[in-house]
Amino acid sequence: MNRVRNFKAVLWGITGLAAAVAVTRFWFGLGSVTNLSDATPWGLWIGFDVVSGVALAAGGFVITAVVYILKRKEFYPIVRPAVLTAFLGYLAVIVGLIFDLGLPWNIWQPLFHWQYHSALFEVAMCVMFYTMVLFLEFVPIPLDEAGILIKVRNFLVKLRLPLVILGIMLSTLHQSSLGSLFLLTNYRLHPLWYTPILPILFFISAMGLGLMMVTFESLLTSYLYRRQAEIHLLSKLGKTASLVLAIYLILRFGDLALAGKLRLLVSGDWESYLFMAEVLITFIIPLVLLSLPAMRNSLKGLWACSLMVVIGTVFNRVNVSGFAMQSTVGYYLPSWTEVVISAGVVAAAALAFLFILEKCTIWECRPIDPESALEIIPHFDRFSDTSLGEPTVAGKVKFSLIFIIMAAAGFTLLSGSKVRSEGVVPSPVERARGGDTLFIDGNRNYYGVIFNHSKHKIDNGGDSSCVLCHHMNLPFDKNSPCYICHSDMYLQADALKHDWHASPAGGKLACVDCHLSGRERTALTAKKCQECHKDIFPPGAAITVAEYQAVSYTDAMHGLCIDCHKVKAVEMEGKANICRCPSCHKPGNTPSAALAEGVKSFHSKLNWVVLPAPGKQ
Repeated sequence: MNRVRNFKAVLWGITGLAAAVAVTRFWFGLGSVTNLSDATPWGLWIGFDVVSGVALAAGGFVITAVVYILKRKEFYPIVRPAVLTAFLGYLAVIVGLIFDLGLPWNIWQPLFHWQYHSALFEVAMCVMFYTMVLFLEFVPIPLDEAGILIKVRNFLVKLRLPLVILGIMLSTLHQSSLGSLFLLTNYRLHPLWYTPILPILFFISAMGLGLMMVTFESLLTSYLYRRQAEIHLLSKLGKTASLVLAIYLILRFGDLALAGKLRLLVSGDWESYLFMAEVLITFIIPLVLLSLPAMRNSLKGLWACSLMVVIGTVFNRVNVSGFAMQSTVGYYLPSWTEVVISAGVVAAAALAFLFILEKCTIWECRPIDPESALEIIPHFDRFSDTSLGEPTVAGKVKFSLIFIIMAAAGFTLLSGSKVRSEGVVPSPVERARGGDTLFIDGNRNYYGVIFNHSKHKIDNGGDSSCVLCHHMNLPFDKNSPCYICHSDMYLQADALKHDWHASPAGGKLACVDCHLSGRERTALTAKKCQECHKDIFPPGAAITVAEYQAVSYTDAMHGLCIDCHKVKAVEMEGKANICRCPSCHKPGNTPSAALAEGVKSFHSKLNWVVLPAPGKQ
């Protein structure tokens, strides 16, 4: 039983390390523990924890369909482990999603704000409902063990077939809809991965992964508890998985051929090598091995194939959700803290699985808890000969100690600079580029808004309309640009520039020149800007300023544009959607996509040059 104890020790260590990162993430925000950005808002946590996690839990609906719909009763011994794996897998997905959400307490919003045309809404609802279905499928087991609520348990057993059918329906919907999410990324996702049949590919690969995930779970737990592996059942799952993998490969390469993309396989860029590595590891090599009876009837063969399909499908999901977009969105590498959180979620789910496996009848013969199986005698630590109490207590002491030590190590390793800045990194902005037409791209991340400056001025009354936007001016200036005061993309900025006013090289003002003598020196006791700068507020300015702090550049742009567009949406016929995001953030507002969409036609009017994306030469 040393295998189980050692495995649990590793899992508790990973969980402890992740706990330290989790506390930091929720206390200081996403920026303190991630390398995510506006260009790559979906990183490892979405690619692995959510998109891959849902697929890894697909074994539940596949095995229940085989047993209860196809009536293959010989697979009944692996139904309960498969359902338990799926249930804990979906709980892990939900926990992972909470980490990724900027405002995790809003996770309940889809229940009350329905977006009927959103694939993400459909995924959220199906995952929520399917988790409830899995709970109802699993809960008769602990109820039977505890001997309580027998009537409830019997009622749920009678509902098993309807629950299985409902689970298959929900799984079919959201496994494919995960692929539908990426149909919107045709300007971002590399052509080798982007295809209109992504939903079909996601569903089929989830079925293959489900079969292999059940195989991997069975092999791992059999190894840990020194139990005879169910080779006769797992080999049949492997044979079925080989057919699923073959269908997937035919569809995927057939789609590439019909779309004329096969030439991209020999393009020589890093994406082509990434694609071939993914296909070989996930589909081609396992398909060949599982097609050989000798391989699928051997432990080593099943271990190799299940590991390749599990790792490879996760590789595929992470590629689609991030890595295969690197050339268009900029390069993103997950921070070690992101990796730890993902590993911690998996480790916590694995610990829960082992606990339930030992406490409930998941197998026909329940495995014995390795700690309680020891003879009840005083237990001494091998290094210090210190009594840790009875074996069950000793186990809890050791695992708790490992958890605490690793959590302390996690806090030690966390970046002090990121935590002190509460995860917010300054992002200075620059002038919008252009003449009659502007490209508003303050932080130069190549994802901006094309703004027809001249047309807006004419439509709103000519030169007199400038004050609708340019509501403050520098001394001796007119229509000062926004970036002067709103100088950071996401943070408030010091519009007063207090240090400059007090500096000998700047305004060279004494404190009493602005602050009333004998009063506490605060913004409330200071002179108003217009007392010295008479023309700072142009006549008829639409926005009045009462503070010395300027909102972030993003907030200023959104507040200015959206508020005005809301008024125009009511006043102008046929402009009801003008205040929605796509009105300004049109598809193709990236250099590569914009060029492909014909933006060259107005480059002659722009006084700026399209630059390559970061890291791209």
